Amino acid sequence: MVGPADLRDRGDRRSPDCQLDLRIAALRERAERESRVALTPETVRKFIALGAELVVETGAGQGAAISDADYVEAGARVTDRAQAVAGADIVLAVQAPDAADLHGAKAGAMVAAIFDPFSREDRVRDYGAAGYEALAMELMPRITRAQSMDVLSSQSNLAGYKSVLLAANAYGRAFPMMMTAAGTVSAARVFVMGVGVAGLQAIATAKRLGAQVSATDVRSATREQIQSLGAKPIFVENVEGIEGEGSGGYASEMSDEYRAAQAELVSAHIAKQDIVITTALIPGRPAPRLISDSQIASMKPGSVIYDLAVAQGGNVEGSRADEAVTVHGVTVIGHANTAGLLAADASALYARNLFNFFSAFWDEESGRPLLDDEIGDAIRLTRDGKVVHPRLGRQSTPE
Repeated sequence: MVGPADLRDRGDRRSPDCQLDLRIAALRERAERESRVALTPETVRKFIALGAELVVETGAGQGAAISDADYVEAGARVTDRAQAVAGADIVLAVQAPDAADLHGAKAGAMVAAIFDPFSREDRVRDYGAAGYEALAMELMPRITRAQSMDVLSSQSNLAGYKSVLLAANAYGRAFPMMMTAAGTVSAARVFVMGVGVAGLQAIATAKRLGAQVSATDVRSATREQIQSLGAKPIFVENVEGIEGEGSGGYASEMSDEYRAAQAELVSAHIAKQDIVITTALIPGRPAPRLISDSQIASMKPGSVIYDLAVAQGGNVEGSRADEAVTVHGVTVIGHANTAGLLAADASALYARNLFNFFSAFWDEESGRPLLDDEIGDAIRLTRDGKVVHPRLGRQSTPE
């Protein structure tokens, strides 16, 4: 058996003469119900190939089925949190730790994580005051060369898949149509609201399970995507003032006229559905309300709604994070961290996003990433003791 002391001793198998100038630390997540990890043995090896030293906090990969021994085998050193952070140039995490937890990291250390900056501006200010460079990976721009770095897309893809499985598990009937000697079982009717990455995967998964699938979105460009997956598009027609085409591939707020027309259309359609999956999010704002209590009341008892936006306030009236709520005979569910329920795959994709990001800007001469371009500017929250992201509305930390 390999014990913690053995891991610390065996973690760095390089030559004693090998001097590395850049240290990357990966932390064990402290957030409730967070089982993902920001570094995997695969990305340990890739970072080492770039010339970095990797240090991992003990137990960091446990929730994602990665042992400390796996990290050691890949070439990382495993130690406690204080030693992992000490002297770190880059800190990797899933959910951003508090700045106080990074005591001992180098001045100006980069911290790449999910920050939720618009809800946690206090934490962003703390990072600025501490002198760290906070990099909010969820703000990655939706441009072609950043696709492999896009953590929202990688995690949303898994969340869309898992939401359908969880809804199917809560639904008391079969998904596909079945022809039996005792009679026919009708296919379940699944309605997906919001056709981003999560919505498209939800459509594809429900189709694979044999359901009759329909979908809607405020962005007219998604109509062809819905049809390409074999689902029926449900769209408001001939209404002026639609503002659904947001920047960067995201949805934006709808006009009042469109909102009223959509509510009428959806109310008539939703009453016929067995399962509804809601996925609508607008970056930096609370999740838009898509389903009201009266619309839930119109559904058949035994129907299921899965609210993928529950952690941001929810698309569904009355939904509660990590709870199954029965409203008018309809089961309303939603996990605050749906992707985290697939921790091994979610961690693998997230860790690749981080490696793809840093390696794309790796400067061989200096042996470290240089992030001064449009991607770095888009995700950087703090630098040189200041809050620098324009959307946060503060250009410097208070004195």
